[in-house]
Amino acid sequence: MIRSVLAPALALVLAASPAAAQRPPASGETMAVHPEAQSAIDRIKSPYCPGLMLEVCTSSGGAMLRDSAQSWALQGLSSDSIVERVIAEYGEEYRAEPRSSGTGLWAWILPPGVLVVGLGGVGLVLARRRRGEPLPATEGEPVGPEDEARLRAAIREMEEEEEPVF
Repeated sequence: MIRSVLAPALALVLAASPAAAQRPPASGETMAVHPEAQSAIDRIKSPYCPGLMLEVCTSSGGAMLRDSAQSWALQGLSSDSIVERVIAEYGEEYRAEPRSSGTGLWAWILPPGVLVVGLGGVGLVLARRRRGEPLPATEGEPVGPEDEARLRAAIREMEEEEEPVF
């Protein structure tokens, strides 16, 4: 009779998940972070520490969210599933990098596109200068009497401001 009771109990103990068999870390000892949890934590901004990633957030809420990610990973969730779970609860603004589909695709396409257009513009300007095309010049054009009087007044004013007052 004892064997018939102990056998199912022993089977339950042996079938327990490995996550349940882990002992909590002793004081001063750090627990190893599951790779899937770490991957997810690296891709989430902290809802508890504005402007910081979840990985470096020092608040207790951030620590609880990291612990939740760890427990979800130990339950078998992938890092993508953990990120989506956090985003569903806290909002899209806590995703550290934009999606590579939908409207998030613009965040990946637009900056390199602007860079290419800017470099093309710089290349055109440099090519035009190299060919020797004249730039609009103002040198050598005569200055009218009104402009000359204003320039002389401005030069006098600057010279007066520069003189030290003792």
